Amino acid sequence: MKRLFIASIVLVLTFGLGMAQQANPTDQASKAEKKSWIKDDLSIANFRAYDQRGVHVFEAPKEMDKPFEGLKVRVGGNFTQQFQALTHENTATPRLVEMGENEVNLNQLIEIGNGFNLATANLNLDVQLADGIRLNLVTYLASRHHPEAWVKGGYLQVDKLPMFNSQALDKLMQYVTIKVGHMEINYGDAHFRRTDNGNALYNPFVGNYIMDAFNTEIGGEIYFRHAGALAMIGVSGGEIKGAITNPDSRAPAVYAKLGYDKQVNDGLRLRLTGSIYTTEKSANNTLYGGDRGGSRYYMALQPALVRDWRTGAIRAASESSDFTTGRFNPGFRSKVTAVMVNPFVKVGGLELFGTYEYAVGGSAAEVAKKESGDWDELRAWNQLAVEVIYRFFQNENLYLGGRYNKVSGDLSAPGNEVSIDRIQLGMGWFLTPNILLKGEYVNQQYRDFPDTDYRNGGVFKGLMLEAVVGF
Repeated sequence: MKRLFIASIVLVLTFGLGMAQQANPTDQASKAEKKSWIKDDLSIANFRAYDQRGVHVFEAPKEMDKPFEGLKVRVGGNFTQQFQALTHENTATPRLVEMGENEVNLNQLIEIGNGFNLATANLNLDVQLADGIRLNLVTYLASRHHPEAWVKGGYLQVDKLPMFNSQALDKLMQYVTIKVGHMEINYGDAHFRRTDNGNALYNPFVGNYIMDAFNTEIGGEIYFRHAGALAMIGVSGGEIKGAITNPDSRAPAVYAKLGYDKQVNDGLRLRLTGSIYTTEKSANNTLYGGDRGGSRYYMALQPALVRDWRTGAIRAASESSDFTTGRFNPGFRSKVTAVMVNPFVKVGGLELFGTYEYAVGGSAAEVAKKESGDWDELRAWNQLAVEVIYRFFQNENLYLGGRYNKVSGDLSAPGNEVSIDRIQLGMGWFLTPNILLKGEYVNQQYRDFPDTDYRNGGVFKGLMLEAVVGF
């Protein structure tokens, strides 16, 4: 599989570089001008589009010259549907327990076959409240984890302060953006290219990263942007929801980003950012478990029977309760410090996006062992991901690409290292700016897990097809 992945990447690079060399600035400019084929004028300022125009956008753009024409409400949405054809297997030693009058194996994987997954959908509300001030609210109408509608989060974004009538503030706000709310925190750049429940249009592949750094937290962020330079600092409650009980077990999370993002010319864009997220203590930090929408790889490497973590009772696995299949959460629930570096280069239709991440932390019990001297250090995990995509044809409506993703670290104690690696080969077609069809071949392998762990010798692989609508 590694040879197949390397050969595919070489093919994409060779084809992409050849086409990029043939492209000239005039050709690239004409491509940019052709984006007028999308009729929505995006009357909401400082807004990332939910259609094809949002694909290469990271932080929402800073648009100081867009006129304010009064209160405006924009209603949008996302819808996705997948067809899954995966197989899985493991080599774990049977773990036999009594269940009633029978003896069952908790390491036996559930039987899966080909079929359609549950459709997922988002409702997006964006409101221009005042000149330079907008509101965003996203509701998950249907997700793998929740059959009912529930709010993902919302925030207020301030790019102007017209109420103060101050020239000094107006000048400062040309470079400053303020965001406050219960919102998707801006740690790293990978979350801008991930699938967010029904919103799968920005992701060139079907699945997200193995260690999926994504969370909604209550807090605020301040940005400074000028001449390509980017600086951001944020403070949040450090958890997925607010709480006022057990204050001694909680502390704020502080996160920051520094970077440079420049469209050098019509055919070349360069971006490089570094981010950090840290909290000293938390009752339930979910930096790597905050996506309640669920994984795209339904029941992949999932045991048929599981022991419920709340009650200890054995129950049958379900798509909604066991919604993180295919991902890995290191379990840094009490304390975590994470650093992510993301380079992005786009030359013509060829783009390269990378992620290197280092995270260290632990649960409350692990932190207590560290503080008492039983452990010399907390557990650490590393993540590496490399994507190579080539977009071509009119308006870059077609693309081919590959992604390699690997995580490695201490499973249950320092020095007990395991790893998981994944190869994804994908292709996509924007039928219109609002409709994307994509498919991928995925192969994920679990290495060095203990014999008694159901992930021992684990592998899942196969094809995924996905249809996406975004508007």
